[in-house]
Amino acid sequence: MSLLLTLKDAQKDAMKAKDKERLKPIRMVLAAIKQREIDEQIMLDDDGITAVLVKLVKQRRDSYTQYIDAGREDLAEIEANEIKALEEFLPQQLSEEEIIALIDSAIADTNAAGMQDMGKVMGVIKSKAEGRADLGKISGLIKQRLTA
Repeated sequence: MSLLLTLKDAQKDAMKAKDKERLKPIRMVLAAIKQREIDEQIMLDDDGITAVLVKLVKQRRDSYTQYIDAGREDLAEIEANEIKALEEFLPQQLSEEEIIALIDSAIADTNAAGMQDMGKVMGVIKSKAEGRADLGKISGLIKQRLTA
């Protein structure tokens, strides 16, 4: 089943269950998907929808951090609930070992020798890890590998 159909089914289930906390982020995702489709005049596939989900989760995490720093636990809790609801539509997250294996493989494939090859390595990894791992964390691990 496509990710879009999964989201629409989840929306229907949340509406039937009168689960407003779950319904709000699902509607937000569907609206963001529709907006991107209209803006770019394309139909998004599962990879495109995953990219929208990743972007929305990242925005929520940034907001969560800002609310915690500002002492607004009530708003941070709302963001945390939205993150939890959105993450269930993302693909299975990569483990630490899988990430390291992916980095080592990408370094070998690109014959990376130093920091000047960082872009090549990230380009290979980005398509494989999008939505399955934090690319900022991966970037830090790649830097460690290339400088060692």
